[in-house]
Amino acid sequence: MDTRMAELLHQFELERLEVNLFRGVSRDIGSPQVFGGQVLGQALMAACATIDDRLVHSLHAYFLRRGDFNLPIIYNVDRSRDGRSFSTRRVTAIQNGAQIFNCSCSFQIPEDGLEHQITMPDVPPPEALPPLAKPTPEQLAQLPEKARRLFEKDPPFEFRPVQVLDPLRRGRRLLPRQVWFRAVDTVPDGEALHRCLLAYVSDYNLLDTATLPHGASYLKGDLIMASVDHAIWFHRSMRVDEWLLYAMDSPSASGARGFARGSIFARSGQLVASVAQEGLIRAPNLKT
Repeated sequence: MDTRMAELLHQFELERLEVNLFRGVSRDIGSPQVFGGQVLGQALMAACATIDDRLVHSLHAYFLRRGDFNLPIIYNVDRSRDGRSFSTRRVTAIQNGAQIFNCSCSFQIPEDGLEHQITMPDVPPPEALPPLAKPTPEQLAQLPEKARRLFEKDPPFEFRPVQVLDPLRRGRRLLPRQVWFRAVDTVPDGEALHRCLLAYVSDYNLLDTATLPHGASYLKGDLIMASVDHAIWFHRSMRVDEWLLYAMDSPSASGARGFARGSIFARSGQLVASVAQEGLIRAPNLKT
């Protein structure tokens, strides 16, 4: 197996400390703190470990403090409710005795019901698009040190953007943003695992979409950005090692916060998940 995928799967093998208490390790992806998608995915994995016959259909999370990737994260699962059809779990992530993250997850017994969905955007297939390109050495030299570290680590997912964006020469864009993605290697079967990994990768590219109308980029040091909250609704089964299309837009930015939302489609056109996120976006160095 690809070492990047093996490392990610190892991160999702949480150590069970007690009935509702789990410990997870972090991976340095080049960011100054623990990657938010990692905490999302691990927290969901901890919640799934307390569920037997139900699948997660929604997750609502808040990022409270920056996580330190040099320290383990403790996940405390509260079994809020187990009903006939639905179960609810609340997960708190802790480092150094302080909460860094919390979320609520809802699980449901599989049922049949009404079916409809929006249409997948008409975009080129992933094979017709080049992989996400890394900056050239000349471009890297223009980036701040924190931004350069992000490109030292190759992610466990492959990305093929429909719209090619130059992080150093951005123009103002109001167009939606679409990115194909998939895991770099085959992922073991298991619906719960694939949904946890989808939570992980859903944190890539999303909040940055709120900066596109302004031609700004955190890579250039224009902005201070941090996730505040994150929500996911899982609609249908999917596999993260098969191509998925992430269609994103940003309806609003105000009050030093940016809001972005996304729809994730299987290659067949099925809508498999919806995502929404709000984050802190301060622009102390942006030249307008």
